[in-house]
Formats: sequence, C-alpha cells, structure tokens
Amino acid sequence: MAITNTLSDAAIRKAKPSDKARKPSDGGGLYLELQPNGGKWWRLKYRSSSA
Repeated sequence: MAITNTLSDAAIRKAKPSDKARKPSDGGGLYLELQPNGGKWWRLKYRSSSA
C-alpha cells in the first residue's frame, strides 16, 4: 500500500475547526477527521478480503 499524500505535523497542528467536518487524507486509507467542536481523530478506512 503506497502512501500518496502525507500530512505534516505542522499542518495538523494548524488545522482549525470549520462549520462542517473535514477529512484530510494521509493516503492508503488513513485520514484525519476534524470536527466543528475542535476534535481531531485519526481514522483508517479498510476493507476485509473475504475468501
């Protein structure tokens, strides 16, 4: 799984809340969820391969 876009530490710290939730991606299914109340959570989207 190749990382296509990386978020820097400075960019994450500077991220300010907006009126809607935002999800800047770090690549490979990893993204940062920014909530309007100022909350920041790392999330990972994945799919399980069922055989």
